[in-house]
Amino acid sequence: MATLGLSQFVSGATHQAGHTLDLIFGVGIDVIMFPSMKVPWSDHYALKARIDVPPPPCLGGEPIWARPRRLMDPDKIPSSLAGPFSPGDSLTELVEGWNTQLLAAINEIAPKRPLRPRRNRAPWFTEELRKMKRDLRRLERVWRGARDGASRTSYRVFMKTYEMAVKAAKKSYFSASIASASSRPAQLFSIIRSLMSLEGQPNLNNNSTHSCEAFASFFAEKVLSLRHDLPANLDTIKELEAPRLSSGPVLDHFDRISPADVDRLLRAGKPTTCPLDPCPSWLIRACPDEVRAPLGDIINLSLGTGTFPGELKEAVVRPLLKKTSLDPLDLSNYRPVSNLPFLGKVIERAVAEQLGRFLDETSALDPFQSGFRAGHGTETALVALTDDLRRQLDRGGSGLLILLDLSAAFDMVDHELLDHRLADVGIQGTVLQWLRSFLSGRGQRVALGGELSSRHSLVCGVPQGAILSPMLFNIFMRPLAQLVRSFGLGCHQYADDTQLYLLMDGHPDSAPDTLIRCLEAVAGWLRGSRLKLNPSKTEVLWLGRDDMGLRGQLPSLAGVQLVPAPSVKSLGVIFDTSLSMEAQIAAITKAAFFHLRQAKQLAPYLSRPDLATVIHATVTSRLDYCNSLYVGLPLRLTQKLQRVQNAAARLLTGSSLRDHIHPVLYQLHWLPVEYRIRFKVLVLTFKALHGLGPSYLRDRLSWYAPQRNLRSSNKNILKVPGHREVRLASTRARAFSAAAPTWWNALSQETRALQDLTSFRRACKTELFHQAFG
Repeated sequence: MATLGLSQFVSGATHQAGHTLDLIFGVGIDVIMFPSMKVPWSDHYALKARIDVPPPPCLGGEPIWARPRRLMDPDKIPSSLAGPFSPGDSLTELVEGWNTQLLAAINEIAPKRPLRPRRNRAPWFTEELRKMKRDLRRLERVWRGARDGASRTSYRVFMKTYEMAVKAAKKSYFSASIASASSRPAQLFSIIRSLMSLEGQPNLNNNSTHSCEAFASFFAEKVLSLRHDLPANLDTIKELEAPRLSSGPVLDHFDRISPADVDRLLRAGKPTTCPLDPCPSWLIRACPDEVRAPLGDIINLSLGTGTFPGELKEAVVRPLLKKTSLDPLDLSNYRPVSNLPFLGKVIERAVAEQLGRFLDETSALDPFQSGFRAGHGTETALVALTDDLRRQLDRGGSGLLILLDLSAAFDMVDHELLDHRLADVGIQGTVLQWLRSFLSGRGQRVALGGELSSRHSLVCGVPQGAILSPMLFNIFMRPLAQLVRSFGLGCHQYADDTQLYLLMDGHPDSAPDTLIRCLEAVAGWLRGSRLKLNPSKTEVLWLGRDDMGLRGQLPSLAGVQLVPAPSVKSLGVIFDTSLSMEAQIAAITKAAFFHLRQAKQLAPYLSRPDLATVIHATVTSRLDYCNSLYVGLPLRLTQKLQRVQNAAARLLTGSSLRDHIHPVLYQLHWLPVEYRIRFKVLVLTFKALHGLGPSYLRDRLSWYAPQRNLRSSNKNILKVPGHREVRLASTRARAFSAAAPTWWNALSQETRALQDLTSFRRACKTELFHQAFG
């Protein structure tokens, strides 16, 4: 009972023989026990208690001022505008005119009004159902009064009608909710959680323990404290005083934005609305003809003058509990979620397109940085990492994987150092001036309980929630990977997640000197860059036959002794010392079956397409995440994943356990797990070969080139590593560089010759589907 959080309130004997046989358990309630009483009709005592049950929460709440969405008609915006947007001489005047006129228009068509939120009311319970419920109670009273067969029949018939109407209303509401978020996974998870009445984020609006000022002060002081502990040292000063020499291409000005570009920028991204916006962003996107000209003027004036509007530099922060299991009274358990004005994000997107194009054309970013880059991702980074480790183990060697942990990395970026590193990659002139303006003078407020805190200035860091922040952070971290590889270690990065790995011949008893020097250099570079390293949270994984000789011989990192762990989690995937993936698959199956049980409870109220949406979002996505790492796993492991897919297929089709699963999967056109893994590897291979993926995957593949002209010379065949390159059969089946060419060559020549990704995916799935089901 203790594991369920239950308390037992009975003490003393409850039976004539002196035993305690009758118990009262409870959770979240107060129980006051009175002395038990003997009764003549039983050998058990009568228990007497007073149970204090808190009253249900009020159905209503404090009124809030909001704009009714039903009144926000995009067709009324043009007539509600006071006229064409006023031209201004300065960027500030243009932005103020934009905000003023849009605010006046939304006030006219949908003025704010007090709305009383209705809590604890089933949102699917319509007025029609309410009327039916009253009629049902009336028929019940008639039957209880008359007690005849006719009234009883009428009551029972209407009850079945009412139950069917309730089910239909639930089905309609659930379907509409799921359809509204079908393309937004985070929103879909939130909706499913609310439909299941699962515990979500606590409502901070009514939490009087913390005020918005307390959160604002905590978030600001946390960064200031970290920055105070990391003053500029000699390395920082040397870098800032070094001459800014860029011998390669430069980007010193922006191109003008055309009206067509404005329309494209409006359509791109999510229409997220900030509390500081004059009107909802989706409403702006619905009126492109009215906002095209003023928006283009604002963007072009901002890019041309190298100035980011000061009115758009403020963020509204909402505290979000990191995990629902954490103590909500501890401020350190919250992360700040920033929301920036919509107009500022549109300007950012225009800059990001030109800056990103320049970085790609000049290869300015580190090739092994996979964070927030097109064609790159967590899966590609982990595929390359595991391929190197498997190939090293195949040669009889060993490996050491080190996962660095940084504190508030995005918030700790030093603006002066970033300015210097931007110049190093060729950012100059107006572009560099614009980025300086974008980073300087920023501030944030915390929104909580309908109130805004005072403004807190941000002296460092790239803005959380900004479109440009990941790109700027990747430039800032660029020297770290170059430093690590200069010592002969491998390095993969995904934003601030840095993976260092050392490949060693044999199984040394002590750490090589290169590792010691590299870790000292990494710690020094991070100190010089004013980034906080968490050595106690840095994880180490030894890959080899035995780590006992190396345990205790690893060097220290920033004064903390490194100790190998039996398993580590990197980018959502659990690795063990033999890369068996057993712990990862166990975690996947546990989470997948949990969500399947949730989906089963919703199934009676969902149509089949909506149920499929829920299953794909909560279950299939887990089976497919990084499944290219499951290449060549033993059947006993892949069968665990297959059982999850089988259960999902049976739930979706209503099949029983007695039905054979192959016809069910064939009907759904689902590839079995083994073929889903192969499909993912082939898609990654296609992207790598056609320039749609990272270069570090393309470098692992090479075209087959026979010494003399053969019929197979022009058939798009990849070279399969020979037995001298990959010795063990297990490695040949599991390493990407060995398995991918084998599976690629097994495809038909027509499929291998395709140049379009969509066409290739379709043809590849068709081939694999025929192989799976004949």
